Formats: sequence, structure tokens, C-alpha cells
Amino acid sequence: MGPLGLLLALAMHLAVCTRPHRDYCVLGAGPAGLQMAALLQRAGRDYEVFERESAPGSFFTRYPRHRKLISINKRHTGKANAEFNLRHDWNSLLSDDPRLLFRHYSKAYFPDASDMVHYLGDFAKCLGLRVLYNTNITHVTLDKDPQAWNGHYFILTDQNGQAYQCSVLLVATGLSVPKLVDFPGSEHVEGYESVSVDPEDFVGQNVLILGRGNSAFETAENILGVTNFVHMLSRSRVRLSWATHYVGDVRAINNGLLDTYQLKSLDGLLESDLEYLALVKDSKGKLHITLKFLLEENNSSQSADSIPLPQDENDNFAMRVAYDRVIRCLGWKFDFSIFNQSLRLSSGTEFSKKYPLIRASYESKGSRGLFILGTASHSVDYRKSAGGFIHGFRYTVRAVHRLLEHRHHGIAWPSTEHPITQLTSSIIRRVNEASGLYQMFSVLADIILLKENATAFEYLEEFPMQMLAQLETLTGRTARHGLFVINMEYGKNFSGPEKDVFYYDRSVAHIEDAWRSNFLHPVIYFYRHLPTEQDMRFRPAQWPLPRPVAVHHIVEDFLTDWTAPVGHILPLRRFLENCLDTDLRSFYAESCFLFTLTRQRLPPFCQQGYLKMQGVSSTKSLRQHGVESRLLQDYTTMEDSNLWLGDQPSAPGPLTQSLDSNKEEL
Repeated sequence: MGPLGLLLALAMHLAVCTRPHRDYCVLGAGPAGLQMAALLQRAGRDYEVFERESAPGSFFTRYPRHRKLISINKRHTGKANAEFNLRHDWNSLLSDDPRLLFRHYSKAYFPDASDMVHYLGDFAKCLGLRVLYNTNITHVTLDKDPQAWNGHYFILTDQNGQAYQCSVLLVATGLSVPKLVDFPGSEHVEGYESVSVDPEDFVGQNVLILGRGNSAFETAENILGVTNFVHMLSRSRVRLSWATHYVGDVRAINNGLLDTYQLKSLDGLLESDLEYLALVKDSKGKLHITLKFLLEENNSSQSADSIPLPQDENDNFAMRVAYDRVIRCLGWKFDFSIFNQSLRLSSGTEFSKKYPLIRASYESKGSRGLFILGTASHSVDYRKSAGGFIHGFRYTVRAVHRLLEHRHHGIAWPSTEHPITQLTSSIIRRVNEASGLYQMFSVLADIILLKENATAFEYLEEFPMQMLAQLETLTGRTARHGLFVINMEYGKNFSGPEKDVFYYDRSVAHIEDAWRSNFLHPVIYFYRHLPTEQDMRFRPAQWPLPRPVAVHHIVEDFLTDWTAPVGHILPLRRFLENCLDTDLRSFYAESCFLFTLTRQRLPPFCQQGYLKMQGVSSTKSLRQHGVESRLLQDYTTMEDSNLWLGDQPSAPGPLTQSLDSNKEEL
């Protein structure tokens, strides 16, 4: 190698050595990125957030276009429990500062998007989060290094060519690339991201909207009052969130077009696959819908007025009218363009063209140490739970942070340990207040790890239940003596025609049929051993977990309040007792003393309380029981008899002496 080559190699070496390094790099200062930053900050970790705009939450400066969020801001629940109230607060991020609750930023039930921008800015500022603004990461690649945490470093390059190195990459960029249509004439289609939001621009026009999600209905809602009519076209039927329980489906705030359609006011919904269509523009600038094969059968270079349209053969073709505007509202997909192929984020399938390929732990399937957070992680629970939205992914981000704390810093998953006598009350408390279980149903679950002889248990909160087989590796906790998994689920028939929440054959009150409950309700699984990877892979169809030793459904409750003594708590306690083959009730000292006289195995309450030097005092009823069981003589009767005969009271017998002198020890 010549002198020039040596200088070049030295320069490259110095550039690598002086490259800024962070243990954790977070891409994006939206809600998910800020949530992870807050957790890293509190843990005292070395991290940096990279944001291409000049402030956090830039997505909400542009979207939704008509500024009304569909995330609920329920400020009042009638309860003071902060954890419970988060169940109905869909906008706040998790922090220890009560000032950083979204209810302080808006009074509206469906807030304005600008309020979210304000909130996220304060969140980052008040917590002192480390964010590099105006830093647009344009390329991400790998640098192999056996000394790195994950066998490689992630190299991030910004718009100025500055490179950054990090051990763990946390991608929170959301879904930012509009989904486009690809058919003849699609150049005449306007996009949701750029179409005018001024209703005056649509006065007296015929409008066709492509798509059937919230953005499509939001756009229609804005112009219903000024257009001749609005038609909506999609390949699938409209899905309403009240029927599907999926927050991403059409919400009530946007569904005005359904009313105008069903009430015969010219607006309407149509179904067709967009790939079969074509769009032609006539000499007057009007847009006509035709079929692609008709366009292909004729010379596409002909004038639009000479191209045959479906109504030439079918005079009641639904879209035979001409449109003034066609608007695309087909949603978004992940931006893969900045990631080098070596990261293997996509497999090329249709689904993975929208979302990166990730595991149930939110780690990339292609690159260890790369995690996807926020909306882009929704592939784990797509159309099932709330992981694509703030009120869901704030908990999945926290789960990822806990996994990282154990993997890289040796800090086991947070847990609390309790005596077995508190098992029922611990479960009841969590299912009645926990927000993460409630919002990330069938995704995050509480895990109860039993100690030897079921004398105590360890309680872990909000673990990704599809990773159950790897629980010991991911958490640093052991599951040697059996476990319970507490999950929230809808019923098997909770979604679909005649199988929605109002399904007539569901169980709403009958305890013995609680498994038929169709509304959200707690489900407890019991395993004697931790399920294996094979168990998880070959679990029964439609089961979120492998078949357990026993399973218990707590019957659905209209108030989502599972505290009824007979309807909820008693069946749960009996289920737990059957699993553990013990008695979980609480007893008085007298009852515990009686058990010592009549049973070989005592209830845990008595073992852990009154027989551990906490004392059982002598009482009249205890003495009476001793006499009736012939363990004690009836000295009271003898004493009365002797006094009647004029004799002195007899000296106490040995059992009486023992009971009196040692009652403090007992």
C-alpha cells in the first residue's frame, strides 16, 4: 500500500474512531420515540433521539388534514385511581409527572391535532429529553463488530453526511409513505396528503373518494354539505369500529356519509377492486371511471371521448356519472428507503410492504438489536388490539424497555413478591385498574410465577404473551413451580355479521357460562410448566396461548368492574384453589387453631400468620371445643361442682396450664 493509501486508511480509521457513539439511538420524536426516551432517561441510559423537524410530533402538524383526532380524551371517569383513568385517556404518555397528562391540554372529547403538538413539545421539554432536531437520518447500515452488544453497530448518516454509531436502534418513525394507486389514469388522482381542505373548493362538484378508512370518511365529512354528491370506492365493505372493536376502523365522528347514503341523499358507497379500474379524462376535464380491459382493448392513444365506458354495455353502471375530482385516501406504509438491505426489514410480501418484519418482542427478525416502536409495530396485533395507537404502544414501548434493561444491564423484569394468601386480591386489583392489560388485550399479559410449594408468588406486569416460552431468558425470572397468565380477551364471536358485541347467545351474567362472554373480560390460564416454543407454535387455532392445565373466564361486566363477591371473586378464588389444591380464604385465629386440631394440612393463611409466633389467645369457645373434642377436661363444671360441695377449686390440669401459660406463643 502506497503513502496515499495509508493516509486514506488512517483517515477512515480516525473517522470511525471519532464517530459519535450512543448505546441507544431513537429515530423519530413522535409519541413512541418520546416515550422510549423518557424511559431511557429515567433509567440513566446513554441515548439520543434523532428528529428531522425542528420540534417533536411533526406528524401532527400536518395530519389528520382536518385536524380532528379520533383518540378519546375522557377527562372524567368518576374515579381517582390514576392507573384506571389511563384506560380512558388515549393521548397521554407514561411519566411520573401528573402535569404531563393530556387532559390538561384539551377539554375536547376528540381533541384538535394542534393540542397534541403542544403536549408532545412540553413532554420533551419538561423531562429534559435529549433530542437532536433538524437531523434527518437518510441512511442506516450495519458495521460488524464481535465486541458490540449485538455483534454489530448501527451506523446512521444524516443529511450533512455526519455519521452516528449506536449499539441498539429503536425506530419510531411511524407510517409516513402514502399508499398509491397504480392504474391507467391514476395521474389524475389527488392525494389525501395534498388535497385542499377548504370546502369552498368543492362547491357543486361530483367527488369520488378512493378508500374506506378514517381518512376517507374524514375527507367526505368535510365536504358533504357543499358537493353535489360524494361517492366512496373500495374493494372491501366498510368496517365500523363499534362492530369490530378495532380503533382503526371507521369511528362515529367521521361516519356522516353513512347516514346520507342510507337516507337517500345522493351520496353512496361502492365496492370494487381498484386494480381493475381505469380513469379517463374527457375534453371538458371531467373524469370517467372505466374498466382497465376496455382501455387495453382499444388504442389508449385515442381521445378520451372515444374510449368505451362500462355504461355503453350496462346502462345502470353505478359509476356512469362523470366526476370533477377523484381523491386517494388509502392510508400509509413504512418508509423502508433509508435502511440498507443488510438490515433485512422486509420480506417483500404484501403485508411486509406496509410494516417491517418483527417478532412479538418488537425486535426485527432480520437484525438483532433493532426494535420497531409505535405505529409501525402494529403488525404484531394488526386489527386485533391497540398497538398502532398511543393508548396501546405506550405500553409496548415500556415492555421493550424492560427487555433491554435485562438484556444489556442485567436488571430483571420488575416484579413484586407476595404470600399466596394475596393471590386472589392481586389478580382482582389488576384486572380492575390495569390500563396496559385493558388496552393491549390479547397482546400483553400479567404473569404470576409460583414459588416452591405455592407458599408465595412473584407478579410480573404486561409481558408480551406471545413470547411466553422465552420468559425466563427475557426477564431474568424463573418459572419452576407453575404459573398463571392473566389476560383480557373478547369472545370468539366478537366481530363479524351477527357476531358483534351484541351477539344474542353471549353470557352477560351466568357465571357457569362465563366462557361465552363476548365483551372484553379477564381470562386466567394455569400452567404447571412454562410452555415451550413448540407448544406456542402448535397451539389450538384461535387460542392466544397453548392449551393450559386449567382456564378461567371472569364473566363480562357491563361496568367493566369485576368486584362482585359472588359473580366475580368467589368463582376466581375457587378456580385458584383448585389449581393449587389449597384453601386461599382468610381465617380468624380461632379457626386456625381448630384446623391444627382437625387437619393435617393447614390453609396458607394459618401457616403464614398465626402459627408463626403471632399468637392465638384462649377464648371461651376454644376451651369449649377442647372439652367437646376430649382434649381438655371441663374444669369449669368441676370447679362449679367443687364450690357447690364446699371444696376448694382443684389445681388446673396440665393442658389448661399449657394453654394459659403459652397462649402468647400460640
